[in-house]
Amino acid sequence: MLKDNLKNVEERVQEACDRAGRKREEVTLIAVSKTKPIEMLQEIYDENIRDFGENKVQELCDKIEKMPKDIKWHMIGHLQRNKVKYIVGQVALIHSVDSYRLAEEINIQAKKKNIIVPILVEVNIAHEESKFGISEEDAIQLVEEIAELENVRIKGLMTIAPYVENAEDNRLYFRKIKDLSVDIAAKNIDNVSMEILSMGMTGDYEVAIEEGATMVRVGFLEHAITTNNNAPDTSKRKKQNLKSV
Repeated sequence: MLKDNLKNVEERVQEACDRAGRKREEVTLIAVSKTKPIEMLQEIYDENIRDFGENKVQELCDKIEKMPKDIKWHMIGHLQRNKVKYIVGQVALIHSVDSYRLAEEINIQAKKKNIIVPILVEVNIAHEESKFGISEEDAIQLVEEIAELENVRIKGLMTIAPYVENAEDNRLYFRKIKDLSVDIAAKNIDNVSMEILSMGMTGDYEVAIEEGATMVRVGFLEHAITTNNNAPDTSKRKKQNLKSV
């Protein structure tokens, strides 16, 4: 079942890349493995998936101990400052930095280990009260402030789009994140790059890829991924209707 799920997702990722005129290698597929047992992760690992996303620090640390060492772990959930010390140096990328105080704590812990920690700034692009993330209006100022920290490197932006029945409803939000990344990149801020756009989840990752996502966070460990008849059918969308990325 998991192998079928993975095949299904890979085909959809490739088709989305084709529609957008992008190369498949431009998009990293992150397996959202939160709450899933080690056995399931190992099965996906055996299918050559090496990027896994977790949203709880304790669960992440437990899995790091038990899984192969060549996995790239991604912290994709809200991160409390008092938990930072447990994951600095353990994860490939922290996706969910939404305040200077959090970035400052990451910097403190990184200095202790004499390492540089790559991060993404999380933007609450839809201004949802239930979600974390800096507002679009304040994002550039936060990036400029974090850029002053010696042991942190901003690699791009992350967003969690609203839950919607129709993935097309999130296209505008993904486009806004892409545009924001272009604006930030144009400022040529030291220690900042916009090479990564982490956006798109199980229900809308195809649209996100069409709008420029370089990382998508997909729960293909879920049975529903192959049985969801409500998944967006974008296969007939004409390429000229897509905004070039």
